[in-house]
Amino acid sequence: MLKEFKEFAIKGNVVDLAIGVIIGAAFGRIVESLVSDIIMPIFGAISGGLDFSNYFLPLSSAVNAPALDDAKKEGAVLAYGNFITISINFIIIAFALFFVVKLINKLRRSEADKPSSAPPRQEVLLQEIRDLLAKK
Repeated sequence: MLKEFKEFAIKGNVVDLAIGVIIGAAFGRIVESLVSDIIMPIFGAISGGLDFSNYFLPLSSAVNAPALDDAKKEGAVLAYGNFITISINFIIIAFALFFVVKLINKLRRSEADKPSSAPPRQEVLLQEIRDLLAKK
């Protein structure tokens, strides 16, 4: 059973998947930083100081804080600004992945469009034998 598990874990697909998950998590953090540290401040400056991260609706009369973090400590809040920021993160990640997949597909198509090299010698010999047998 240990041998079977080792074969399963060492297979290329499992290792590739693990690497993909790790890179995907790192890419997600990069996009999150891009949105929260670069895009949203620029958007806020253009829109006159608009900051989505602190937009919320209090769901309890006990919530009086102006900042989301403080409001969450006071009671239930509907943090729709955070949802907007996460939605922007998703859109950026989706576009980035779309372009990566598009590039990979383009590279695959260009590889498939290349003329194939001469067939292997064994295949040529088999074709010659086939032709000789067909003549008889």
